[in-house]
Amino acid sequence: MNKPKHKLSKKQRRELFSLFSLITFSAFFVSILLVSVISYFVVRNGIFHIDEKDIPGAGRLIMFIALLSVLFNIIFILISGKVWLKPVKRLIDGMKQLAGGDYSARMTIGKPFGDMAVMRAVSDSFNSMAEELENTEVLRSDFINNFSHEFKTPIVSIAGFAKLLKRGDLSDDEKKEYVDIIEEESMRLSYMATNVLNLTKVENQTILTDVSVFNLSEQIRSCILLLEEKWSRKNLELYIDFDEYLISGNEEILKHIWINLLDNAIKFSPDYGSLKVKIEQDDKNISVSISNNGTSIPPDIQNNIFNKFYQADESHSAAGNGIGLAIVKKVVELHDGTVSVQSANNLTMFTVTLPKSRPNAGE
Repeated sequence: MNKPKHKLSKKQRRELFSLFSLITFSAFFVSILLVSVISYFVVRNGIFHIDEKDIPGAGRLIMFIALLSVLFNIIFILISGKVWLKPVKRLIDGMKQLAGGDYSARMTIGKPFGDMAVMRAVSDSFNSMAEELENTEVLRSDFINNFSHEFKTPIVSIAGFAKLLKRGDLSDDEKKEYVDIIEEESMRLSYMATNVLNLTKVENQTILTDVSVFNLSEQIRSCILLLEEKWSRKNLELYIDFDEYLISGNEEILKHIWINLLDNAIKFSPDYGSLKVKIEQDDKNISVSISNNGTSIPPDIQNNIFNKFYQADESHSAAGNGIGLAIVKKVVELHDGTVSVQSANNLTMFTVTLPKSRPNAGE
């Protein structure tokens, strides 16, 4: 998995070195200048009488110059430090705001430091971090509200129909209908809870384990059969004709990719729509494409749908909790693969590309 680089560039390192060198040189130069002027004034006005035989006087003068140098250095650092350390203070203040939960904090560095590439890099990195935290907090807050609603709805349905069943004055058809609803809503609760647990599991996983070689085609077919009730209910036309393909990876967590993508495709397909699964390969990679017809995903939303807790359907007319595609992205990244989406003209296609083989597969 490619990780973003956080190292400073050579230019930024040079600017940082130049900045600290300038501070050190300025303190040294100003203190030497002031000490020289004062020493000249002291000797010139006879405060210290120095001649070739006056060794103690020379020693006192040297001591006086040394103490004066230290004093002026301290004074210069205290005065100039407020200027030189201003960007650092702003960074610390901004971090305190973030730590306190204020994710609207942003960092700006004025001149002359703002013109330096290294300082711009510091402020840009801080602002990117703050913006990401702010967006995550908004998504987290929305998720809690939405997820609470999603959980509450089936629970209320289950409780309501259970009370109706307790009355006992129902026909057999009514009892069957209510039991079916309770079963459906229970499965919906189970699916949501499972997705949350799966996301937690893959998020805490940084190294791919349990790698083996298995039949990818057979796995995808089993996932399609697992969701048969859902696509049969919508009378979807399936196109799943593909050859047999082997792949090396974690068989258990790769299954989450196909279940989530297939479930999404079914969910957002109209009745009597179509669902297509295509597998292709080259020398190194295998690509699986899952497509369906239905409402297209707007371009501005396509960049966000893989974010944790994000829901494109803000009306919640379709069941979902913004976790499925986040699981897909994380599992794909664990396998050093990529996932992309194309959506236009009422046709949406998700494509997952994975390496065919991995080191130590089957061991």
